[in-house]
Amino acid sequence: MLEVKPQSESGPARSDLQEGLSIAEAARRTGVSVHTLRYYERAGLVVAPVDRTAGGRRRYQQHDLYWITVCTRLRATGMPIKTIRRYAQLVSAGPGNEQERLALMEAHRADVTAKLAEIQENLELIDYKIGVYRGRLAAGDADQLWAPSRRADAR
Repeated sequence: MLEVKPQSESGPARSDLQEGLSIAEAARRTGVSVHTLRYYERAGLVVAPVDRTAGGRRRYQQHDLYWITVCTRLRATGMPIKTIRRYAQLVSAGPGNEQERLALMEAHRADVTAKLAEIQENLELIDYKIGVYRGRLAAGDADQLWAPSRRADAR
């Protein structure tokens, strides 16, 4: 199984997917470009070949859309393409490599957690600076905020 939580399988979206979606519709539904979908295939990031019509046009199924979402979320959190490719290979290989998949996800989680901590530190500095400006503006002495000045002797 693809390890993604399926959405509701009722309504018009379900009937569209019975015959598959065009690449343009798959791009619209996943929020990525047509170019990105083609790239994912070429880069080996998909877990199964995308279905094709008799004329050779791609037809995306629900499992393809789920997997594209997994890839885009991993990428958005900074996972390198090489690592996503490895994860796709492991999933494609089927049962027996779950420990390696888990290790891959745990390592990525540690990276994301570290990035979040760094972002939180940066946000705290921004909040501090906002507080300084608000306080100085309210006190009416914002013109006293430090700004580097040109030294008279630097010519």
